[in-house]
Amino acid sequence: MRLALARAVRAGERGEVPVGAVVLGPGGEVLAAAGNDREASADPTAHAEILALREAARVRGQWRLAGCTLVVTLEPCTMCAGAAVLARVDRVVYGAVDEKAGAAGSLWDVVRDRRLNHRPEVILGVLAGECSAVLKDFFADRRP
Repeated sequence: MRLALARAVRAGERGEVPVGAVVLGPGGEVLAAAGNDREASADPTAHAEILALREAARVRGQWRLAGCTLVVTLEPCTMCAGAAVLARVDRVVYGAVDEKAGAAGSLWDVVRDRRLNHRPEVILGVLAGECSAVLKDFFADRRP
């Protein structure tokens, strides 16, 4: 989570919403790390999770990320939660809860939907205070 937080801070410094994500391999090795990049890339799908999952798949040479863990500073949205399910990650670990758009237990629960063919384990609240603070500080500087 510390690496994901570092990527979130770096994204915030670039004017992106400060969310960071890391994909860990089956042995705990870092396969990929990313921060949000929607503004710079003008890509609505350039969330930290999507970028990290894409890079991890490239590194592994396959789209199935079985045995891997997605670590993210903010609860994944529906797009990112769906991508984690489709990538077959074993677990999703996140810090701050996103009550407005979260899809890993708060607003929706895409990752544990019994109708889907894969349901990753979810671990929430890891360094939640620090993850929330990065987001709160970012938005406090931009809102009156």
